[in-house]
Amino acid sequence: MKGLRWILLVAALVVLAAVPWFGSDVLVQFGINALLLAVLAQGWNIIGGYTGYASFGNSVFYGLGSYGVAIAMVQWELPFAIGMVFGVVLAVAFAFLLGLPVLRLRGHYFAIATLALAQVMIAIVSNLSIAGQNIGLVLPPLNDDRLFYELSLILLIAATATVFWLTRSRFGFGLIAIRENEEGAAVMGVNTTLYKVLAFALSGVFSALAGGIHAYWITFLDPASAFDISLNVKMIIMAVFGGPGTVLGPVLGAFVLSTVSELLSSEITSVAGLFFGLVVVVAVIFMPRGVADLMRRFRATGWRYFVKNLKAHRI
Repeated sequence: MKGLRWILLVAALVVLAAVPWFGSDVLVQFGINALLLAVLAQGWNIIGGYTGYASFGNSVFYGLGSYGVAIAMVQWELPFAIGMVFGVVLAVAFAFLLGLPVLRLRGHYFAIATLALAQVMIAIVSNLSIAGQNIGLVLPPLNDDRLFYELSLILLIAATATVFWLTRSRFGFGLIAIRENEEGAAVMGVNTTLYKVLAFALSGVFSALAGGIHAYWITFLDPASAFDISLNVKMIIMAVFGGPGTVLGPVLGAFVLSTVSELLSSEITSVAGLFFGLVVVVAVIFMPRGVADLMRRFRATGWRYFVKNLKAHRI
C-alpha cells in the first residue's frame, strides 16, 4: 500500500512536470497560479498547521520576497537569482525581528497583531523611493511561462518535502507539541520561543520565494498588491480546506479550490465569489479536518463521517 502511494505520487509529479510541454498557454498560466498558491498554503501550514499559530503575516513575507526581486533587478540591475536570495534575507530578518515579540501573543491576539503587519508594511513601502513608493516597480519582462511553471513546481516540491521532514524530525515533533500544549512542551524541555521563531522564519522563506517568482512573472509590483491581506486569507482557507497539519492536505486544498474558483469565474462571474464562499463553508462544516482527513477516514466510516461532523457542529 505504501509502495502504491509513492508510485501514484511520482506519477502525479511526472504529469505536473509535463503540463507546460503539452498543455495550452491558458492551462500553464493557471498552473503557475495554482502551484504558487499551493506553496503559500504549504508555507502557512508550517506555522499554522503544525505550530498552531494562525498567522495573517505571511502576506508580508510574500511582499518582501516580491520587493526583494524587484529592487535587485530594477534598482541594482542584479540577476533574478540574487533578487530571490535578497527577498529571502528580508523575510528571515523580518521573522526574527518581529517574530520574537509577536509570537509571545496567542490565539486571536496573535492573529490581530499579524493582521496589522501587512498594513504597516504597505505604509512603509509606499514611502520608500527605492521601492517606487505608491507607483511601484516595473520588472524587465521574460516571456517564458514554461520556466516560471517549472520553478513554481520545484518550489512546491521543496516546500512539501520540508513539511514531510517535519513529520519525522525532532524539530517537527517540538512544533506539534507546542500546538497541542505549549506549557507542557516547555516543561518537557522544548525551547518554545526558538521553535516558534524558526517555524515563522521557515514559513516566511517559502512565502518569499513564491512572491519573488510571481513578481518576475507578472513584471509589475506595487505595495497594495504585494502585501494584499486577501492573499493571506486564501492561503489559510486552502490549507484548512485541504487539511492543516498534514503533508499533502494544503496542496490538495490549493489545487481543488483554485480549480473551483477558476471554473466559477469563467462560467458565472457575477456570483463566483458567493459560490466559492459557499463551497468553503460547506466544506468546513462537513469535513473540518480537511480533504486529507476525509480521504483517510471515509473508507472506514462511510457517510457516518459527515454525520459525526454535523453533530459536532450541533447542526
